[in-house]
Amino acid sequence: MFRVWLITGSSRGLGRALAEAVLASGDNLVATARDPGQLADLSERYGDQVLTLALDVTDEVAAAAAVEAGVKRFGRIDVLVNNAGYGNVGSIEDTSLADFRAQIETNLFGTIIMTKAVIALMRGQGAGHIIQFSSVGGRIGPAGRGAYSAAKFGVEGFSEVLSKEVAPFGIRVTVIEPGGFRTDFAGSSTVLAEGRRDYADTVGATVRFQREYDGRQPGDPARAAAVVIHIAGLDEPPFRLLLGSDAVRNVEKADAARIEADRMWRTVSVSTDFDAEAEPMPWEKKTG
Repeated sequence: MFRVWLITGSSRGLGRALAEAVLASGDNLVATARDPGQLADLSERYGDQVLTLALDVTDEVAAAAAVEAGVKRFGRIDVLVNNAGYGNVGSIEDTSLADFRAQIETNLFGTIIMTKAVIALMRGQGAGHIIQFSSVGGRIGPAGRGAYSAAKFGVEGFSEVLSKEVAPFGIRVTVIEPGGFRTDFAGSSTVLAEGRRDYADTVGATVRFQREYDGRQPGDPARAAAVVIHIAGLDEPPFRLLLGSDAVRNVEKADAARIEADRMWRTVSVSTDFDAEAEPMPWEKKTG
C-alpha cells in the first residue's frame, strides 16, 4: 500500500531530496514550503500524486489546514517529516533576541506545532511515523550556534517525551541528526557573522570552517533521502539516527567526553543525597 507523506521545507536541501525520492518511490506526498511556487515542477512531473501547499510552520492554523488538506486529498497521513528550519552563525552576545526568537520559533516551535497537528489523526489511525530533522547541533553545541542548538536540543527533548507518550497508539518517532550535507543549508540558507574580534578564535573559527566546508561536506542528500525512506518502512525504526561520517565521528567523541566527565564527578554528584550519617562533602574530607 502506498504511504502518504507530509514534508515541511520541501523546496530545497534535504527536504527537496526527500520529496523527490518519496515521489519516485510511488508514495503520495503533501509537499509544503513557504513559497509553493518553488514546488511547481513537482506538480508538473507527478500530477495528482503530489499536493503542494504554502506553509509557515510557525502558524498553527496553517499547520492544521495543511494536514486537513492532505487528508482530504489522500485519506490519511502516514509519515510527517519536520524538516523546515535554518540556522545562522554568530556569537550569543551579538545575536539579537529577535533573531533568537525567530530561529527557535521555526526550528523548535514549528516542529511542535506540526507534530501536534497530526497526533490525533495518527492516534485515530492507530499508526503513523513522525520524523524530526534535528542535527549534530542537537547533540553538540558548537560555538556560534547558540540559537540553533538551543532549538535543536529542544527538539531532541521534546521528541524523547513524545515517543514515550505516543508509542501505545502505534505512532513511531525518529530523530534524524545529519552532519554536513551538500545542500544550500551552509550557503544561502545561513547568515554567517564573525562579529567582534573578541570571538575570532571561537565563533570566527566556526564561520571560517563553514565557508571552507561548503561544497565539500561528505553527505550526499540523495543517499540521506534513501535512508529516511528505508527507516520509514521499518516496524522498529531507530529513535535517533546520525547521518554522515562527520556526524558519527563528532558525536562519538563528544559522548565519550561526556561519559568521562560524569565518571570523574560521580562522587560529587551522588554526595547530594540525604545521608543519615552526615558524611562530609567530598572536597571537605581531610587527607593524610
